[in-house]
Amino acid sequence: MQSIRKISILPVLLAVGGLVSAAAVDAQPPQAVKRAPVERGIVQIGDEAPNFMLRDLAGNVISLSQLRGKVVLLNFWATWCGPCRVEMPAMEQLYRTLPRREFEILAVSTDSQGAAVTRPFQKQMGFTFPILHDSEYQVGLAYGARTIPITFMLDRQGVVRQKIFGARDWDSPEARDLIRALMKS
Repeated sequence: MQSIRKISILPVLLAVGGLVSAAAVDAQPPQAVKRAPVERGIVQIGDEAPNFMLRDLAGNVISLSQLRGKVVLLNFWATWCGPCRVEMPAMEQLYRTLPRREFEILAVSTDSQGAAVTRPFQKQMGFTFPILHDSEYQVGLAYGARTIPITFMLDRQGVVRQKIFGARDWDSPEARDLIRALMKS
């Protein structure tokens, strides 16, 4: 399985006022054995992703467990995060081209103001993927998401297959190859 290639976005990030932390991609092949988390609240590759229930922009409750059978890109972000804002248009492009029956994006906002700030941002940017709200950062802490953006790639069984720190070009051939490989597993 290929890792997602780092993209050179520093000039763009400087323009929007943000910096990317050192990027790292942790990968493990799909046949890896599940293991217990090393620390409480730290989700590791090979762990079953903790279930959660959060509200979307329409007020509907969405649970991670209802997406079993699909590959899930679980992204923690905020409207004030420059790198998050840079990667989201590529997430939207990816979302529009992959079939909903096999793939889903859950963009979990950590903005304390919730829909008051994410709804205008979503409308302005034209995003169609689900935006969920973790205003008190309970789900983010359960996943050990100490910096944003951070993305967890989940296979069809809900097992974490990649933990990706920092912004990525989600519309790149490498990202598509990763997701297609997870769809085949």
